[in-house]
Amino acid sequence: MLIADDEPSMRLLVHVTIESADYSVLEAANGDEAWDLIKRYKPALVILDIQMPGRTGLEILGSIRSYPSLKSTRVILLTAKALGTDLQEGMTSAADFFLTKPFSPLDLLTRVDEALRL
Repeated sequence: MLIADDEPSMRLLVHVTIESADYSVLEAANGDEAWDLIKRYKPALVILDIQMPGRTGLEILGSIRSYPSLKSTRVILLTAKALGTDLQEGMTSAADFFLTKPFSPLDLLTRVDEALRL
């Protein structure tokens, strides 16, 4: 599993919430680093902040969906914006789930479990 977010505190929150005997977590601080890790490790689930330096979460999502060996990768999009184009793009994108920051750790765990069961 990979979490990509330019905010260290958000990566830490997601990492601590998710990592367990069942899930190991990689971290990326920007979109370019995230894309390199995704291509290298092919994680089952990627949690992407929409707005990051380098590639945005939506750009990475588009790359994942068009990359044949990543076809089964599940994606959860995160954004700090509850309104505007991010929400509209997130809802109409090919993401499996969309969470608005701040979110509860329980909501995140629920979405992770649901995404991995799809």
